[in-house]
Amino acid sequence: MDVKIFYGFGDVLGEVAIALIPLILFFLFFQIWMLKLPWKKVRDIVVGLVLAFMGLALFLQGVHVGFLPVGREIGDIVGDWDHQWILIPVGFLLGFVATFAEPAVKVLNHEVDKVSGGYIPKKLMLYTLSIGVAISIALAMARIIYGIPLWYFIGPGYALALFLTIFSTETFTSIAFDAGGVATGPMTVTFILAIALGFAETLEGRDPLLDGFGMIALVALAPILTVLTLGLLYKLKESQTDD
Repeated sequence: MDVKIFYGFGDVLGEVAIALIPLILFFLFFQIWMLKLPWKKVRDIVVGLVLAFMGLALFLQGVHVGFLPVGREIGDIVGDWDHQWILIPVGFLLGFVATFAEPAVKVLNHEVDKVSGGYIPKKLMLYTLSIGVAISIALAMARIIYGIPLWYFIGPGYALALFLTIFSTETFTSIAFDAGGVATGPMTVTFILAIALGFAETLEGRDPLLDGFGMIALVALAPILTVLTLGLLYKLKESQTDD
């Protein structure tokens, strides 16, 4: 596999700049007219923006030259296995581990722990989201192997999520639907999706456009269900304490 580390890096720098420039202009507008933060604070923010720019650029370049090619290669190799069902527990493990590395998940867990005053510990939220993503990846792999239509999961899944919101607390409902978006971060989308697509391409009788995609929809759904379930457990515990 011929890999050129900085191939297309200029395009990546341009994409990151386009993404950050509106945020910088937004900050400058409020700084001039409303915030009027001291120079020391502005300097720290500028340093943070520079670090964010460098980090995003290097990360996306790593995705292009590392995660995507390796994921496709792994998917191609797994597609030739005699016992393809092994990919289901492997997908569960990958989904669980990938969630630990998601930057957005760490931010969400930190904010939930901070705002709730420790009522919802960040470690508990991390394991809840990790289990949800792991289950969704395992189901996605099973869907590819056995050719199960996506709607068999999505329809009942969201119906169950809406049903659980009736009994869960408003706090956990709000967190749950944000968690669904947070879990679909760069680690899951780039690495595990690449594996799924490579696997679907290799597997006989499977169309990567039909069977390879749809995994991210499951990843967005599963954390919603697990967080809502956590909310029900919290509510049950509180009711038992009151009694």
